Amino acid sequence: MSPRLSTFRTGPGIRPSRRAGSLRTAALGSALVALITPALSACGGDVSASSGGSTLKWASSYFPGHWDPVVSGSGAQFRELALVYASLTRTDESGKAVPDLAESWKYNARGDLITFHLRPGLKFSDGEPVDATAVKAAIERAKKQKNSALFGDLTSIRSVEAKGLDAVLHLSQVDYQIPQLLGERVLQIASPRAAKDPGKLDQNPVGAGPFVVKQLIPGTKAVLTKNPGYWDAKNIHIDDVELSSAPDASTVVSGLQTGVYNFADLDPSQADAAKKAGLDVFSQPGFNASNISLNINKAPFDDDRVIDAVRHAVNRQEFVDKLTFGYGEVTDQPFPKGYVAYDPESADRYPYDPAKAKQLLADAGHKAGDIKLNLVIPSEDPQAEIVQSQLAAVGITVTIKIDKNWATPFFAKDLTFSLYSTTGRDSAVQTLTAHFGPNGPLNLSTPYEPSGFEAAVVKVRRTPLDATDYTETLREATRAGLKSKALVFTYSSPNLFAKSKQVSGLPKNPAHIDWTGVTLSGRS
Repeated sequence: MSPRLSTFRTGPGIRPSRRAGSLRTAALGSALVALITPALSACGGDVSASSGGSTLKWASSYFPGHWDPVVSGSGAQFRELALVYASLTRTDESGKAVPDLAESWKYNARGDLITFHLRPGLKFSDGEPVDATAVKAAIERAKKQKNSALFGDLTSIRSVEAKGLDAVLHLSQVDYQIPQLLGERVLQIASPRAAKDPGKLDQNPVGAGPFVVKQLIPGTKAVLTKNPGYWDAKNIHIDDVELSSAPDASTVVSGLQTGVYNFADLDPSQADAAKKAGLDVFSQPGFNASNISLNINKAPFDDDRVIDAVRHAVNRQEFVDKLTFGYGEVTDQPFPKGYVAYDPESADRYPYDPAKAKQLLADAGHKAGDIKLNLVIPSEDPQAEIVQSQLAAVGITVTIKIDKNWATPFFAKDLTFSLYSTTGRDSAVQTLTAHFGPNGPLNLSTPYEPSGFEAAVVKVRRTPLDATDYTETLREATRAGLKSKALVFTYSSPNLFAKSKQVSGLPKNPAHIDWTGVTLSGRS
């Protein structure tokens, strides 16, 4: 992504913009003294990690605005929260759900009940036991808390029964996606004692993850130390973490060169400079996808010919070339090529064809300049300028409108025309329903859903992940979703990072940052 690329608010699978993060940091600057947590005061105000051992110095473009995982949701910042919180499951390099706090799970014969068995003897960093009662509390809070960003992800869970170390989930439907769903993105589990006051938890996180927060300056910096009680502590070789809100993209490389950081999210515009500086530049696999969002309940998108004209007016390669510096790829789906849910049969259904777009508009009775649209976005965004230019080429006039309160009308489905970017979900079905479902947060045309989509989703939920027909069943659901008239996918940006040579390679878990087994040579 370019430094200015705005990918909107944090929340259900949404990537916060680097620019927005910088502005948020600046706004917080004058209030930092008042906002420093009690933990900071207790530690004498020193925001540096311990000088001994190995210290990861991470400059993050997605520094959490909230440390309560229920509020933070499953947006890109879940990677940072995963330093503190563990989940029932996590994802391996194949994208498969594997044990985390739960060492095993089992469905009943009907597939409408699943029991997670937790590892014995675990505790949260405040001493509270990690047991089924804590799981029950976490799920119920995510479903009921007023500011929860997760309630829409948990609709298949009707109730939770706590039986010692066994958390029994009673489902509202047959759903074999649950182990995929309840990983780091959707159910990071907080201490139930700490979560009794969600406001305090938001600034003083307490989990059972690999690290414990020692000091926190909201919006700016967090200092963490290794959690000796973490269930897999023997494979965590980092002693301390200094997590900082990344400065402007142009200064990250120099910070890595001088040792201010040894790990950072990297803007594609800086990748070549990072390579020339001798840094390790690498891309973690992910599910990122950007789209143009249309509201078919409002003119002119209540006419299928206008929608198809927009589809054929889009030159996806221009987004890749100008915004990702060649590191991204074109996409017309919410999944990358090669991923199990990607549907080859649906590829390139609406190829770039401006002549056809003009003809469709003429067939709909529109002359060049007749259609005038406001493209509403939360901040400056080069995506918007590309859309404006491409639609102007076929006779549609677009005016870019910046609304800092964009999220309110977008999620209320009041906008006609906007942009959106998402990081997807570990459960492919959740990605599909978020985009194409009648109540999907990313579906600007709610309550519209494409014909046949609901039945296709029910079918894939009912199919065990290890069934021989799972892949084709899932792709059928993708195919049904892509009949939607509400979204025009454009391009995918990489999860790009740079690190110093002293930081060893990371596991290639899709969309995740996993510090298991990672070592730092020498001292930070």
